[in-house]
Amino acid sequence: MPSLVHTRSRFSPPPLRTALVAGLIASLTVPSAANAAGLIRDAETEALIRQYAKPILRAAGLGAQNVKIHIVNDRNFNAFVVDGHNMFMHAGTLMIADTPNQVIGVIAHETGHITGGHLARLRNQVSKAQSTALMLQLLGLAAMAGGAIAGAPGAAQVGMGAAMGGTDATMRTLLSYRQTEESSADQAAMKFLDATKQSGLGMLETFEVLANKLRGIQGINPYLMTHPLPQTRISQLRTLVETSPYYEVKDPPELQFRHDLIRAKLSGFLDKPEIAFNRYPQSDTSLPSVYARAIATYRQSGVQVAMPLLDQLITAQPDWPYFYELKGQFLFESGRGAEAISPLRKAVELAPHEALIQIMLGQALLGTQDNRYLDEAIRNLRTALARENTSAMGYRQLASAYARKADLAKLRRQAQFHAQASLASAEAYFYEGRLALAKQQAKRAQDGLPNGTPNWIRANDILAFELPGRK
Repeated sequence: MPSLVHTRSRFSPPPLRTALVAGLIASLTVPSAANAAGLIRDAETEALIRQYAKPILRAAGLGAQNVKIHIVNDRNFNAFVVDGHNMFMHAGTLMIADTPNQVIGVIAHETGHITGGHLARLRNQVSKAQSTALMLQLLGLAAMAGGAIAGAPGAAQVGMGAAMGGTDATMRTLLSYRQTEESSADQAAMKFLDATKQSGLGMLETFEVLANKLRGIQGINPYLMTHPLPQTRISQLRTLVETSPYYEVKDPPELQFRHDLIRAKLSGFLDKPEIAFNRYPQSDTSLPSVYARAIATYRQSGVQVAMPLLDQLITAQPDWPYFYELKGQFLFESGRGAEAISPLRKAVELAPHEALIQIMLGQALLGTQDNRYLDEAIRNLRTALARENTSAMGYRQLASAYARKADLAKLRRQAQFHAQASLASAEAYFYEGRLALAKQQAKRAQDGLPNGTPNWIRANDILAFELPGRK
């Protein structure tokens, strides 16, 4: 499994779809790319975002609520929440933000939407309207604002077209309601930043950029904005930021360095190689620049040409697990799985809690077809899945490992390994949204498992599961 993985969920129960619609209105800009572009999984990027978010979520009283921040494969600057447990951030937010503080400010603002209960109340407001046409208008306005902020006038025109017509008075009431909540989220964000002794300057800088872009849009009624009028909102936010005792606090250098690494990594993977090379030229000898060029070189010319740059990174920062992970990933993807094992083992040693790296190591171990690695692969996969328990890829690899164990086992143990393989396959199908196949595999697993054991109960849970709204 590559370090930077694009995923798209095939399973979206009705309640999640409803929450996503409400999230469209609560976002900074239009987040429809979450469905269109898929999500990115990367251990290093997710670790940094967790570090950004942890103090904010704790200050907001959400530290124990397992709020997950997902990375959307989109280069536009955007973030949004869909419920009290899921926040989405475009990759472009990380690529565009110059400092960690700017990203932290965005996280603080979106956290303000969660703690304010804005999504639940918005759903209540919309339900009172009882109008599909009204919801379409709201979505159109979100598209209009999002397209304009992203510099896509065509998207703004489409949004404007969708927004025309309908019940004007009800529209004004709902949008006024949204304007109030955006300001409320700003105020909550400043409370969280002050509580964690961080500056609000990054949030102010971010919204000033967005406001400047919005000012260039002609002919939009201020009341038909999903956010407060830029001048008013920015003025209010500036007062809060500049009167904070932490206004002049800067990001720690080590955090800025990690931020620069992530920006370079995303550019290397998501930009065309020539763009990455232009953005990070050879004359720039910093590690972020070498990082971006190593990735772009691999994508353009292959692992052998990129190897000197990868080794340069490791030599310069021998305790950084993600450089080893990247080397292992590139070797594995290039059909050199046996060579990938050593750097991936080192990455796991340095980052023992990074489930995505452990899954990749398990995949590389299995890819050698050497049965001596089976137990190590199973051990890594099981440890990873205890943390990353919705990874279809991880379960798929575990199923393969157990199937091979069954082929090698004596007759009395074959049934046990086959049952474990079936249960892992059931989990994989389940998290891919292929429910019929998941139930089929769960039944096979249950037939070979002792009644009442944890694995038997998990198989039974899959068999009993029904999509919401279905019988």
